[in-house]
Amino acid sequence: MTERALRLGTRRSKLAMAQSGQVADTVSRLTGRSVELVEITTYGDTSREHLAQIGGTGVFVTALRDALLGGEVDFAVHSLKDLPTAQPDNLALAAVPLREDPRDVLIARDGLTFAELPAGARVGTGSPRRMAQLNAYARNHGTTIETVPIRGNIDTRIGFVHKGELDAVVLAAAGLHRVGRIDEVTDFLSADTVLPAPGQGALAIECAASNASLIAALAELDDPYTRVAVTAERSLLAALEAGCSAPVGALADLLADGQIVKEMRLRGVVGATDGSTLVQLSTTGPVPETHDQALALGRELAAEMLAKGAAGLMGERAL
Repeated sequence: MTERALRLGTRRSKLAMAQSGQVADTVSRLTGRSVELVEITTYGDTSREHLAQIGGTGVFVTALRDALLGGEVDFAVHSLKDLPTAQPDNLALAAVPLREDPRDVLIARDGLTFAELPAGARVGTGSPRRMAQLNAYARNHGTTIETVPIRGNIDTRIGFVHKGELDAVVLAAAGLHRVGRIDEVTDFLSADTVLPAPGQGALAIECAASNASLIAALAELDDPYTRVAVTAERSLLAALEAGCSAPVGALADLLADGQIVKEMRLRGVVGATDGSTLVQLSTTGPVPETHDQALALGRELAAEMLAKGAAGLMGERAL
């Protein structure tokens, strides 16, 4: 008797379907079982409100997690940056695969780079984190831009530029890679200019904590370096008491000497959306060997940022 297909829960967007399809192929190869995609609509997909208004945290995740707990699907694939920082006890983060390019990118009219945008250029993004850093970068380079809040899938966002409604939009490189549109990028924004969202470019594969055999199978997809990096980034986010719609950027990268990874550097930023104030700090230390060490790295940097005034910039903190 052949084992039944594994059911993989995914959001319906083109990007979610692309990244879930890639995971499905890998899991199928590893387990020898077929994997079918089960499309699930989340609140974040149907709401027309801006993410900053609907709170950000969990809006793309809750329906998938409900399907997991209800036994409708066996495992789910999320964009890691959409996951709330607290992990529920009844769900296991079974794998964090090798991370795609974490950077943000610009798609601008006429092939312009960010530095070439004219003063007053209209730049679309739904992210307070991007707004804060782009405005600060423009300000530091003696120019101004107007950040315009937008929502929608990749096609919709790029469409604003093609139709002439915006001069440029900022998107995640990883999503464009996964849907095969990376060649439309006009500028890759270095992490020194714009720090990505915590966990950006990484996927999270979740299943029920009680399903030990599936957890063991999915663990084959886990990349330990990606996992410690995103754990440190998300620990920083959690310690700043921020939802995923707060203006926080973080990136942990591995510093290698030749082929040998020596240290991990964690950078964090929080800023006012108009770019008038940024608190940006970094710390470098040994690569964390345990989950707890990665958590500690994030918490320590967050404490330094709070001491430098980050709390007043969060915008979401309940006083």
